[in-house]
Amino acid sequence: MVCGVDEAGRGPLAGPVYAACVVLNGAYQITGLADSKALSEKKREALAITIKKYAKAWAIASASVQEIDQLNILQASLLAMKRAVESLPFRPDMVLVDGNQSPRLECSVRTIIRGDSLIPEISAASILAKTARDKEMHRLHQCFPLYGFDQHKGYPTKKHLAALQMHGACEIHRQSFAPVTALKFSRKYL
Repeated sequence: MVCGVDEAGRGPLAGPVYAACVVLNGAYQITGLADSKALSEKKREALAITIKKYAKAWAIASASVQEIDQLNILQASLLAMKRAVESLPFRPDMVLVDGNQSPRLECSVRTIIRGDSLIPEISAASILAKTARDKEMHRLHQCFPLYGFDQHKGYPTKKHLAALQMHGACEIHRQSFAPVTALKFSRKYL
């Protein structure tokens, strides 16, 4: 059984990083799988429902903002991936991971650069990770409406950076990321 793994949310300045893993069901082919970044939000949402319904198994996990700041974003991403794979009801024979870094797992692992656009299992994982993280950022927008997380999902857009300048960082901002650190430093000496 082959399991695809991918993450979502390494680049944002706020919110957790998510990872998903998917073992597809050979008896049901899901059409339209692609790198989640290449799909519209509507298409991603529809595919996420289909993946959850027809995959042999899937799991989604995350690493918190505190874990990101403590470990660094790469290690937190690998931790989220490990949590996702270990949440499966069985151990896969092979884990295919998008990129060139892999979590430490007790099964065979292979990294594939651009795997999210090449390997259906990784594409499916990419879609589940992205839709789960986007849903969480919409939820966090309700808690912190000044920042526009429902629009930019925590990425460093002009609007987000302007909100950071105006309001300062909130508790879900990644304190170890340069724009947030620079803001704290500049405010300290004003």
